Amino acid sequence: MTDLEMNRKMVESLRHGIPPERGVSLYSVGHEKLVEGVKAHHIDPIGQQGKIRFLSGSWGSGKTHFFRILQEIAFENKCLVSNVELSVDEAPFNKFEMVFYSIVRNIQTPSHYRAGSHTEVAPFGHVLEEALTYLASGSPSAVGKITHEHYGAARGKLMADAAIDIDFKKIVDQYWKTFFAERVHESLRDEMRGEILQWFAGEGNLKTFRSKFGINKMVSRESAKILLQSLAGFVRLAGYRGLVILFDEAEQSYSTMKKADLKVAHNNLLSIINNIESSACLFMIYATTPDFFDEPRYGIVKYPALASRVGMPNDRPPTALQRIWNLDAIEDNPEDYETAAVRISNIYAQAYPEPKLAYPSESDIRVFVEEMLKKQGEYERVRFWRVMVATLIAHLEDHFEGHVRLPQAVHEDTMLLLRQ
Repeated sequence: MTDLEMNRKMVESLRHGIPPERGVSLYSVGHEKLVEGVKAHHIDPIGQQGKIRFLSGSWGSGKTHFFRILQEIAFENKCLVSNVELSVDEAPFNKFEMVFYSIVRNIQTPSHYRAGSHTEVAPFGHVLEEALTYLASGSPSAVGKITHEHYGAARGKLMADAAIDIDFKKIVDQYWKTFFAERVHESLRDEMRGEILQWFAGEGNLKTFRSKFGINKMVSRESAKILLQSLAGFVRLAGYRGLVILFDEAEQSYSTMKKADLKVAHNNLLSIINNIESSACLFMIYATTPDFFDEPRYGIVKYPALASRVGMPNDRPPTALQRIWNLDAIEDNPEDYETAAVRISNIYAQAYPEPKLAYPSESDIRVFVEEMLKKQGEYERVRFWRVMVATLIAHLEDHFEGHVRLPQAVHEDTMLLLRQ
């Protein structure tokens, strides 16, 4: 994806007051100290030991936005990233085998992300291909055909790694073999790969996998946590520095669980916390809302063993060494809004670099944001960012079209659009 394409995609998203999925570091402000701390204390030493941190914030406080910043930092530091939405239907924490599959299914490599291929159905296949290339040539992006001799060398390194489960190794090996299947139509090759990757989802039956691939176990509730450690080992073997897992808890995922399921979910989380340090190359961040901690019906407060390991959010601005990063404790800073607006204006000008256009100056943009803050009125802080950004884009488009309206008119039209 070119810079121009990315800038225009960002503008399209910001036009509706929605944070774009890519390029957030280009305009984000306010989290610099925390992000630098995360990089220094968690990303840089990711290969030394596993860690887990919690991100607390009310709905709309910017948890997803912060995740996107961390995602870009992780990719810059040669880590893989998996974004997992924890939900009752697709990835409930009481069924960790489903969580494990969601981790695998959503993994992206730095090159995969840079290419803008995040809509690919099975990105883990891209991970396996890059791993084969790296183990065969020393570079995940090496150009040239991988020979049978290269494959043999890669397979030898895989099978010799004691940190990876034997069935995990066998599945990876079977996937690699598809690159050398002769006289096989590409559609059939894709079908073969899809069948192999089903193992990570726990789909199919053991008898079939045993007869076809020599597998002795399936991904299950009992094996999922062990296989997650194998995934970390494979990431290291494949030349990446580590795997960053971003858990984003969907609304009410815990509040709608049955009592028995909730206990299992809490036990699974406690098990992850107790064993994470032995999982080198893994860094997990669990994003949730304040009720996850203190709601008496379903919060961890009702499970003292877990609550004592996690703790409770405090009212201080978050720092990287804290176990819980409380976004609600970050105070508003009007200058941050202004700086972000200036950066967004620069992105817009790069997306539409018309030489004849006179976009607003930096001082004009700062005054524009000041006016928006005065009109904030009953709108809460968590909504002002959306109001400000959508209004700003509309203001810049007025300049692009050569018909500049008064700020009050732009604001009123934008608010009407956002309410719809």
